[in-house]
Amino acid sequence: MNETLKGKVALVAGATRGTGRAIAVALGEAGATVYCTGRTTRERRSEMNRSETIEETAELVTRAGGEGIAVRVDHLESAQVRGLVERIDRERGRLDLLVNDIWGGEMLAAWDTPLWEHPLDDGLRLLRLAIDTHLITSHHALPLLIRNPGGLVVEVTDGTAEYNAANYRVSFFYDLAKVSVNRLAFSQAHELRPYGCAAVSLTPGWLRSEMMLEHFGVTEENWRDATAVQPHFVISESPAYTGRAVVALAADEDRGRWSGQSLSSGQLAQVYGFTDVDGSRPDAWRYLVEVQDRGMPADATGYR
Repeated sequence: MNETLKGKVALVAGATRGTGRAIAVALGEAGATVYCTGRTTRERRSEMNRSETIEETAELVTRAGGEGIAVRVDHLESAQVRGLVERIDRERGRLDLLVNDIWGGEMLAAWDTPLWEHPLDDGLRLLRLAIDTHLITSHHALPLLIRNPGGLVVEVTDGTAEYNAANYRVSFFYDLAKVSVNRLAFSQAHELRPYGCAAVSLTPGWLRSEMMLEHFGVTEENWRDATAVQPHFVISESPAYTGRAVVALAADEDRGRWSGQSLSSGQLAQVYGFTDVDGSRPDAWRYLVEVQDRGMPADATGYR
């Protein structure tokens, strides 16, 4: 543990699993107090119907050296989010970092299905989960964040603004969702600037989330076995890599220089010097453009 963020208060909205959980734990390792929100608890699951819980995430944060606090919140419910922020204000009196990592749309996107054939209710639900949740959370949380200069908002998405602008992201609704989150960061940065606060969007690369590992039938320990099925998985990264990116940003006294920008874990690793859990520095978005999207053979040499 280091104490880079000791005394700082963070809200990781969407911390049940994947990137959100890893970000929360990394913040704990840096000594932060982390409110970990999501819909799945030990008593009740969301429609994702997975076993990971916000209580587990909070325990991992505390074990890492911070203070993890689990709060069940449906971020589509404005009253619940308002109550969460009021609780943070009451208990801590400040908010230094807001991470909007709410998602939950994995089961709703019909890949390579045109808009007119895509189940409309699923597509609209995906947009609500991916965009409305972030809007509702920022609406309630930013008045607390701007009380102190230096506050940071991290909008977690999939794909840099440059990549998403040039590439169709496999589904109309998924494409719109991920492009929109990049823009949320840009617009919040503009509105936060007079208060000395910043906002960025941040994308991991090809993420070895719990769901992705299960999809390939591997674990974090033997993930390379999945390259026999999907060779380009060689560029994949653990969720911890993005967690370390968020800590690096939050600990940077000059974090405002990034405000309004679309960033990636691999890009920030080159600037701040952190690594993934295996000591490598995968640069997935450069790899996608220069290797995978060109139809080149899978080879991560020079990209991690």
